Amino acid sequence: MFTNNSDLMTAIRGRFAHVDSCPFQGPRIFFENAGGALTLNSVVDTSALFAAIPDNQGRDNAASHALVGKITQARADMALFFNTSGGRFFVGESGTELSFRLIRTAVMGTPNGAVIGSTVEHPASRSAALHWANIAGKPYISVPHDDATGQVTAAAYARLMTPQVRVATILHTSPVTGIANDVAGISAAIRAVSPEAIIFVDGIQHASHGRIDIASYDIDGYVISPYKLFSRHGYGIAWASDRLTGLSLETLANGPAGNWELGTRDTGSYATFSDVVRYFEWLGDQVSEQADPRAKIEAAGTAIHDHEQTLTNALLYGTGNLPGVVDLPGVTILGGADNPAREGLVSFALDAVPAAAIVEKLNAQGIRTHLRKADHYSGNILTPLGLEAAVRVSLCHYNTLDEIRTLLAALKDIAE
Repeated sequence: MFTNNSDLMTAIRGRFAHVDSCPFQGPRIFFENAGGALTLNSVVDTSALFAAIPDNQGRDNAASHALVGKITQARADMALFFNTSGGRFFVGESGTELSFRLIRTAVMGTPNGAVIGSTVEHPASRSAALHWANIAGKPYISVPHDDATGQVTAAAYARLMTPQVRVATILHTSPVTGIANDVAGISAAIRAVSPEAIIFVDGIQHASHGRIDIASYDIDGYVISPYKLFSRHGYGIAWASDRLTGLSLETLANGPAGNWELGTRDTGSYATFSDVVRYFEWLGDQVSEQADPRAKIEAAGTAIHDHEQTLTNALLYGTGNLPGVVDLPGVTILGGADNPAREGLVSFALDAVPAAAIVEKLNAQGIRTHLRKADHYSGNILTPLGLEAAVRVSLCHYNTLDEIRTLLAALKDIAE
């Protein structure tokens, strides 16, 4: 949608900090977006503004009232962005911490039964589900993912579902392979057998690629990490359905019912997410004639997807006279090259050149990628493929075809 619009691409890149240079390294191309996307300049400004305000929420003074107003507005913006009219939004330490909290609440607050999840999941949900299932004495049902595609399917869940399932976890998109899963389809398969199950979704990797639609998922919890969605480190965002909020929560004695937050929140966390939503609305204005705010966000998500698909295809299959990753000798591409569920990320390994050496050589040329090792984060994906490590190239919509060309030229030299 904006791949060939140089003016719009310049405008997009101009809204982000450190888009083409690192304050520590100097000029660089940023293909490490799955590790943390670039930060909006507006987020930087808002963070500084609220970091300097000494007042707390809940006081009878102008500053306190303004803080509460910012939080109220941000929660409305979250509902708009995630597309839901029910449930509650709140912030916490990180996406991982919130995943543990929501899963702990679900597992410990439901009757005896089972917990189900899949082998493709990030430890943020997998470890939480295993830990609290063990504490609660509930069996854990492990749904295997397809090693070739990097996906787990609704059919795979359905084969192992029982009416005793009380809690289910789903990964929206893998940060190792970039392959997305059919959340709505998996949720439907779970509810067909256990209608009252509490369903949690890890949306941390999916969020930056747009198109979150909680209203269509029939779930109870969704978590993201805003530093992967153009905001900053230091907080996560969770959405909890009314059913999940109705379970026994850890909260202050005699305090308000249904309160997930413990202690005073950072107003800047909320306010910076409003900056993200305003950015999506701005981008929607650039690529569509939509007037409705939600329609603008959806248009922005579609444009992001289309642009990232163009970049990913160029990375995989080459552009001009530059060969793509599929043409590199002895290459293994996680999830396979031709995978329609891929979202702006390609992980690969070469037989002849160690992944660590590739990442190091690229970094020396100012091209930032990341090494995924078969450790507690990525071993569930890499070990079944017989890989000790892989190179992860993760894209976002502010990346350009020229940056892809630079990367391909470097990879060609490294492979040779």
